[in-house]
Amino acid sequence: MSTFNFLEYVQRKKEPTSGRDQATGFGEYAFSGDIRVLRKIQRATPVRLVAEAAVRFWKSMEKNELLGKSVQVTRRQFPELYRMVTECSETLDIAPPTVYVSQDPNLNAGTFGTDTEAFVVLNSGLVDALDDEQLRFVIGHECGHLQNNHVVYRTAAEFLARGVISAVKWAMAPAQVALNAWSRRGEITCDRAGLLCCENVDVALGTMMRLAVGSDRLSREVDLDAYLEQLEDLQEGVGRFREYLEDHPYLPKRVQALRLFADSSYYREIVGEKGGVPLDEIDREVESLIKVM
Repeated sequence: MSTFNFLEYVQRKKEPTSGRDQATGFGEYAFSGDIRVLRKIQRATPVRLVAEAAVRFWKSMEKNELLGKSVQVTRRQFPELYRMVTECSETLDIAPPTVYVSQDPNLNAGTFGTDTEAFVVLNSGLVDALDDEQLRFVIGHECGHLQNNHVVYRTAAEFLARGVISAVKWAMAPAQVALNAWSRRGEITCDRAGLLCCENVDVALGTMMRLAVGSDRLSREVDLDAYLEQLEDLQEGVGRFREYLEDHPYLPKRVQALRLFADSSYYREIVGEKGGVPLDEIDREVESLIKVM
């Protein structure tokens, strides 16, 4: 079995590739907080050790289970899904990812693996629950992980959350805090990737609410402005510190962050509109929005 060289991985990710900004090596749309924190944790020994352990676990256990219990999306199998994956990868200018459908009723998707061997997994419950445009947002979100150097670190964060990494126990607590702080910012980047793929902010926000509520009927009755009033309460009380343990921002923050991105000059130019707020100003507002304290 080939071993994972973390330092070589980091060096490769410094080299710009297709679909990435030549200055940063990330997608041009990437949230600056994602880039800043990811670069910081790449230099942290506990995170490096946990990432290496996560990759070893994935290769030895999870990969075979995935291949044994899922069905790959190809031109011949699930051609409509394959078309969406191809179109999303073309939009982001990356190679089409390997995608599997897993028998799982939960409305969820994920990206796992290594830089050279990454798989996107769509749960069957998700595919059944969403329409094509909503699926395009989700697939674009997962492609965002691939484009923006997230795969190894997302895998590590996922396995830490499950409690399945035990080889480096002393490193787990500091690594989990660091990975969660980064992952919350990485999700902002990937929500942007999903919006770029579906090019409809109402679809993107509706998909997020659909996944949050779990009911198509109820999600259609959510008033986003009223929903976002919850943001003020999220910033108060000792309970807000529990978000430190989460690898995704609380949903009202993600919704507001994506609405802000939709008003950026970057996104408006993509969809053929004029005006908008410079992306660096949007990023400063988003950083203030998603911070826990």
